[in-house]
Amino acid sequence: MSPAAFRFGPQIETDGVRFRLWAPDARDVALAIEDERRTPMARGADGVWTTLARGGAGMRYRFQVDGQPVPDPASRFQPDDIAGPSEVVDEAAYVWRNADWRGRPWVETVLYEAHLGVLGGYDGLRARLPDLAALGVTAVELMPIGDFPGVRNWGYDGVLPYAPDSAYGPRDALKALVDDAHGLGLMVFLDVVYNHFGPDGNWLPAYCKPFFDPKVQTPWGAAIDFTQPMVRAFFTDNVVYWLEAFRFDGLRFDAVHAIDDRTWLTEMARTVRERFPDRHVHLVLENENNDAGLLRSGFDAQWSDDFHNVMHVLLTGETHAYYEDFAERPAERLARALAEGFIYQGEASPHHAGAPRGQQSADLSPTAFVSFLQNHDQVGNRALGERLTRLARPSALRAAMALMLLCPQIPMLFMGEEVGAREPFLFFTDFHGELAAAVREGRRKEFAHSPGFGDAHDREAIPDPNAETTFEASRWTASDPDAEAWRALVTRLLALRHGHIVPRLAGAVSIGAAAIGEAAVIARWRLADGAVLTLAANLGRSPAAALLPDNAPLFGEPTDGAAPPDTTLAWITP
Repeated sequence: MSPAAFRFGPQIETDGVRFRLWAPDARDVALAIEDERRTPMARGADGVWTTLARGGAGMRYRFQVDGQPVPDPASRFQPDDIAGPSEVVDEAAYVWRNADWRGRPWVETVLYEAHLGVLGGYDGLRARLPDLAALGVTAVELMPIGDFPGVRNWGYDGVLPYAPDSAYGPRDALKALVDDAHGLGLMVFLDVVYNHFGPDGNWLPAYCKPFFDPKVQTPWGAAIDFTQPMVRAFFTDNVVYWLEAFRFDGLRFDAVHAIDDRTWLTEMARTVRERFPDRHVHLVLENENNDAGLLRSGFDAQWSDDFHNVMHVLLTGETHAYYEDFAERPAERLARALAEGFIYQGEASPHHAGAPRGQQSADLSPTAFVSFLQNHDQVGNRALGERLTRLARPSALRAAMALMLLCPQIPMLFMGEEVGAREPFLFFTDFHGELAAAVREGRRKEFAHSPGFGDAHDREAIPDPNAETTFEASRWTASDPDAEAWRALVTRLLALRHGHIVPRLAGAVSIGAAAIGEAAVIARWRLADGAVLTLAANLGRSPAAALLPDNAPLFGEPTDGAAPPDTTLAWITP
């Protein structure tokens, strides 16, 4: 496959490097090379300024826009963080050892969400890959890496979406991470953020006002204007760039409900399918709108917040904030999630002031939904970042893990979950000055209506996102006495999944699910070979009577017609 002709960022040519900048509001643009050369750039009719300069890979440069130095918004690397010079890179310089890798089918996917900073950067995660492969994970999903300010961030404050952050290591270390993963049979996914830019280091509004639509406001300010052809091209090229230059196997698109023009999503997905016809490339959404139509228009799956939320209610009893939507009849709601994917398919959402949420999804494959018990949002957006190991009964949590890993939906583990980690995962940033103070106070005010934090004095216990100690507290180890038991359970469950369920998963359909108690469900699916998978999960404290298969369970102990407390049972019946 020939390399993509990217429309943004520097392009190495025979006679030098071609530089481009879309700056329709600028009066004067020049290229400033670090050796102090200053080269005027010519404006085109579309507001794109261009110039050709001698040099090649390793050149460091900035643009001077009306006298103001700015980094390239399509920079491929920022050695000295977001305010420093951009660096020209040669994508062809890295020699791939697993160049024939074509990915894995979606049905084989078992995701593992990871934050590179907590794990020691590209090389730190790279060292863990053999253990993840042995566990039964088939895909590692990286939280966003687009360049952000400072050295500590979740990644959702990125401002340069083409530049992998230098805080995690050099670019080739990222390619080596992906390369090693492929050699172990692991896919690598990347979380990308196209719904907003972070609050520090976004210079686009100064010289490219059409990039944003002030008439549409999001939680992060004016929305990115996807009706603009250049904006669409900027982000579509970014999608192709990550898939081609770094050979990622898939992307997770953050909060697409905040992208006002839905047509860009379907157009972009079509471009990806046309561009990579010979690879397994997977596109996954986060979408609060439960838009089932997108799952019929080029996207493989959506993160199932509904599944998580109802499981959280059943495991913890918490019903504040968005959990209020799942407080009533949670077992019935879980049954619907298992049978149909979305729980909210157009019903009124109490948390959204009674507004309808979602679309019908019963016709979709179970694999169109990514199920999880924890992720960065659901843990880190708690005031104290507690994991479920701090909130739920251990026996109930083990039963929930079995349900998630044996269910036909695509499962996802959050880093540390495989060893029952008890350390928190906190919200952390590396801002300074007034912005740091605003983020710290804003974080504390956010929890003013949460149980236990109604008093301002109580909220002072919420960790400062900018303190290095907050970041360090989010690192986890496998030193807990229960770590090996957790690892053994997850390994066993994933072995059962890969050995008995995945080979029959393509074409699986639900044949019904129902509540069999206040915290118990039974669900059945007809698999591709005609066999029936039955799961009975009881997260409550009392037995739940049900009509269960009479053959020996695939997982769990035989019963006398009841699902015992804190238990998941699984059968495959010919």
